[in-house]
Amino acid sequence: MDNKIVSDPAVMMGKPVIQGTRVTVESILERLASGESETQVLRAYPRLCHEDILAALAFAAHSLRSDVIYPVA
Repeated sequence: MDNKIVSDPAVMMGKPVIQGTRVTVESILERLASGESETQVLRAYPRLCHEDILAALAFAAHSLRSDVIYPVA
């Protein structure tokens, strides 16, 4: 991740964002999950690059690694 993902209470209420932007990991994941391509996400957020998308995905994967079980309805 190379510190591309940061969290600061003064930026987007502390949600994880791509460093130097106000683009949240959540918004990137939501766009990808809704079917947008990486190209479409990058067009929507021109300050981002391919590595930022990968960092968001890696952050999400890392965040889910725990002993907690998430029930799916």
